[in-house]
Amino acid sequence: MGMNDYQALLQEMAAFVRVADSGSFSSAARQLGTTPSAVSKQISRLEKAMGVRLLERTTRKLRLSESGVEACRRCRQMVEAARSVMDVGGQFCSEPQGLLRVSVPKAVGHRVLHPHIPAFLERYPKLDVQLLLDDGHVDLIGGNIDLAIRITDRPPPGLAGRPLMHVDHVVCASPDYLARRGAPSHPRDLARHDCIYLGEDVNDNRWKFMRGDEATMVTVRGRYAANHSGIRLDAALKGIGVGSLPGFAAREALADGRLVQLLPDWTFLASYYGTAWMLYSPSRFPSPKLRVFIDHLLDCLKGCAGAAGIEVG
Repeated sequence: MGMNDYQALLQEMAAFVRVADSGSFSSAARQLGTTPSAVSKQISRLEKAMGVRLLERTTRKLRLSESGVEACRRCRQMVEAARSVMDVGGQFCSEPQGLLRVSVPKAVGHRVLHPHIPAFLERYPKLDVQLLLDDGHVDLIGGNIDLAIRITDRPPPGLAGRPLMHVDHVVCASPDYLARRGAPSHPRDLARHDCIYLGEDVNDNRWKFMRGDEATMVTVRGRYAANHSGIRLDAALKGIGVGSLPGFAAREALADGRLVQLLPDWTFLASYYGTAWMLYSPSRFPSPKLRVFIDHLLDCLKGCAGAAGIEVG
């Protein structure tokens, strides 16, 4: 295969990555601004040129074949290399500019990042920021994401990362609720309380706690569940029950006495407990817009995490 043949298949390779990430021709077509049949033809051309089947098609879904897994890994490298080429111009700009796409969990985006965005925009007038609030998995390359913030103790391999802040989780209630129902002295006492929990998963009402070497789990119940920390905060303030909240969401209400933290000598091991990591594609020359945004966040949230860069994976 000659050089011209390789070049003719670059779009097909990029389309293949989109299909692999989205799991369907129709979803990839929406992202690429084309039709599912056109994407299907691109994949067929790539398979014919390579002489292997990249996707195993069933009536319900697509999945990568063994050869497709390896081909997708290399096509990702090509897509990332193309993004790096486009960033070259930014290396020589006198000031950062362009669009910065940041994926962040909903509560962190609302209560931690958003308050610091206005000052960033004022400081860098040629930069635009798009916050994508999403608690799920995100693909940086396929989703064209510059920076993802995720709470995890095991950052995914193949990405560069820096710790942003520690995220704890607390259980708390209003003074009015505690006057009526009393305060628990041990996590197992929560089984007798009305609890406000996440409610996204069948295990969300199984609260885990740790104190030193002692670990315990209690199945809680309540009449209200909500997958938004702001709603759980408001419900706790209204005395509906004992709320489970990220520490940053409850901090102001705890400081002014509208809420009282319960079981402070226990660590509540919730899904939002751990380290918030800033994750991005590894590169010898990160784009100026990414560098200044990371520095801005670290400066605004200094004291919450170490500032040393860490390569993960």
